[in-house]
Amino acid sequence: MYQDKIKAGVIGWPISHSLSPRLFSYWLKKYKINGLYNAYAVEEKELPGVLSNLRKEGLAGLNVTVPHKQTVMEYVDQLSERASKFGAVNTITLKKDGILIGDNTDGFGFIENLKQNYKGLNPFCGVSVVIGAGGAARSIVTTLITVGVKKIYLINRTRRNAEKLAEDIGGPISILDWSKRHESLADATFVVNTTTLGMNGKPPLDLTLEALPKKALVNDIVYTPLETQLLKNSKIRGNPTVDGIGMLLHQARPGFAAWFGKEPIVTKNLRNHVLALGGD
Repeated sequence: MYQDKIKAGVIGWPISHSLSPRLFSYWLKKYKINGLYNAYAVEEKELPGVLSNLRKEGLAGLNVTVPHKQTVMEYVDQLSERASKFGAVNTITLKKDGILIGDNTDGFGFIENLKQNYKGLNPFCGVSVVIGAGGAARSIVTTLITVGVKKIYLINRTRRNAEKLAEDIGGPISILDWSKRHESLADATFVVNTTTLGMNGKPPLDLTLEALPKKALVNDIVYTPLETQLLKNSKIRGNPTVDGIGMLLHQARPGFAAWFGKEPIVTKNLRNHVLALGGD
């Protein structure tokens, strides 16, 4: 029997940088699903119309990328608990009754990436040092608290932004001045850069690692380049590292499952395909 093509996509402005179509198309082919996933360049003023037309356009849902993750919250009918906690939406699902559900899978992707790519001792048993206080930091700090981290040092160039994040979230967060970032690493069992510092075209992250214990895990959510200078410097001194592409891959899993009815898996071939390194 012929089955209608299931359609989904990603919205943002601009959108040409998005790797999501490459990622979702791989899974659709792998699981032999009659589906389509496209990228849509959508300006902020167009959001209400785009979301209200999801049913008419026959879309099962949308991923949401910058700069719309906060704005779309006012145009969905319901927010998941984690979307409410994170203050942002990256996944929208259209239910059969026409209700739009806004979810946030960034924290899920963050943790699943670490689980898959780090097999050492519990990195959350001591102090977690989080660099940055933007949207990604909000989801990551909230997730760290959820998994039981006892102490978080939050460090941002603009201290007030870090203070605001800590006020919103609560929990075991200590705000440190940007000037204290190097020495803060002495107590760390886990370090994560949530900023764009170190990304292609951006300034490098100025972080000296001398005080960092050799067993501490270092994660950078930047994936262009795949191995940032922070990860290179960490590897040189013997620290375990996890790069950022896995977070992107894993955060896509819940949306794919909801829209296309199949729980996908993240493999080395998928990773290579998304990074245009080969693979099937």
